[in-house]
Amino acid sequence: MKKIKIGSVGLGRLGYEHACNIANLVPGAELTSLCDVDAVRVKEVAAELNVPYTYTDVTEMVKNPELDAIVIVSPSMYHADHIKLALDAGKHVFCDKPLDTTIEKCKQAERAVEAHPDKVFMLGFMRRFDDSYAEAKHRIENGEIGKVVLVRSYTQDPRTTIEGTLKFAPHSGGQFLDMCVHDIDLIRWFTGSDIKKVWGLGGVFEFDLYRELNDADNAAAAVQCENGAMGFMFTNRTHGAGCNVETEIIGTHGTLRIANVGRKNLLQIVDGNGAREEYYPDFLSRWHQAYVNEIKEFVDCINQGRKPGVTVYDGTKVSQAAYRCKESFETGNLLEVAD
Repeated sequence: MKKIKIGSVGLGRLGYEHACNIANLVPGAELTSLCDVDAVRVKEVAAELNVPYTYTDVTEMVKNPELDAIVIVSPSMYHADHIKLALDAGKHVFCDKPLDTTIEKCKQAERAVEAHPDKVFMLGFMRRFDDSYAEAKHRIENGEIGKVVLVRSYTQDPRTTIEGTLKFAPHSGGQFLDMCVHDIDLIRWFTGSDIKKVWGLGGVFEFDLYRELNDADNAAAAVQCENGAMGFMFTNRTHGAGCNVETEIIGTHGTLRIANVGRKNLLQIVDGNGAREEYYPDFLSRWHQAYVNEIKEFVDCINQGRKPGVTVYDGTKVSQAAYRCKESFETGNLLEVAD
């Protein structure tokens, strides 16, 4: 199997996670280059991970003839631009979610991918690569719960990371785009159908910054798919116990639940404070193996000459639904999701 030489863009929390995974945990991959606007940070991480090439400009990095692929974990508003740069330079591309922060930019990314059909493009909806979620999908496809009727999904980040969250909020695209994209993707994936109608709800219960941004610190949405299946999602960033993600898929003949996955292990602690289970402290620890698995799939697709199941069009569809949820939240109206 050929070693795929990868250049990774962005060294924030998730960018650093991907860089470490590529360097140490993905067979067949070689972390060959790093890029970030923070030159000091690039040099530090390159020294830590023994990476030969460093850049502060993506345009320059994609010109490196040694690179086979680019992993994009830059700020969301640059995703479409960086996708096009990398593909035009002849590189395979993995991009973290969301595809971009506007539908126009998502369409730009679609055109870039369509212009390079010989290249692998993959979008980072990592929950599909978590073992529990992958097994649920397999059981649905085997018909074990009949037709999917409802998908319920909760995504809650811990209060301990709220300081960084508030700094990022003005540039995030809002709760529905930044957080609910995973829930929307799961609803589409498990039901096998696009979303037709949305009703976004929410409010500002604690952090006034979200009111200034015309956003919510606690948000929810009810959706209906084109095939009639329903979905409900809830999100916030102030869960007291840590990272909590729960999903329930109700079918005509059975139910699948991925619950209490916030637990970092099966240990129950019983002491003077009562009985408790400890949660994963943040999303990086909860989804660590899924992040590794999705890059493994990307590398395998390149080596095997096949395309991944997660496409650029999934990114656009999810973003369209997320923005309509935001518009529904702002207006209070039930809205259709147009093509």
